[in-house]
Amino acid sequence: MQRTFAVLGALSAALGVVAGAFAAHGLRGRVAPDLLAVFETGARYQMYHALGLLAVAWALDRWPGSAAAVAGWLFVAGTVLFSGSLYLLALGSPSWLGAVTPVGGLCFIAGWAVLAWVAARG
Repeated sequence: MQRTFAVLGALSAALGVVAGAFAAHGLRGRVAPDLLAVFETGARYQMYHALGLLAVAWALDRWPGSAAAVAGWLFVAGTVLFSGSLYLLALGSPSWLGAVTPVGGLCFIAGWAVLAWVAARG
């Protein structure tokens, strides 16, 4: 399972770099500055949680059989819901999609809480 999260983390980090580069070079001047900031926020949080997935892979290696995988899946869900919805909103999707973004944020928070619990319990 740790390999799964290491691969997901590395791929998510690569996609986060692609998204950041796309924002800086492909969207600048094409979308309103506030929408560009929304897109960049999605890329930044994707990168943070790609690193979180690598931490999950490490935690699973350190504490096999722990609940760290739950944290990993919460990070994956959060990335899809939070960053994905921000990307789509910045690119012109309907504003109702913004209701999905906080659900992704809650997944991120829950993932970090689970990872902290795993680390505390060892």
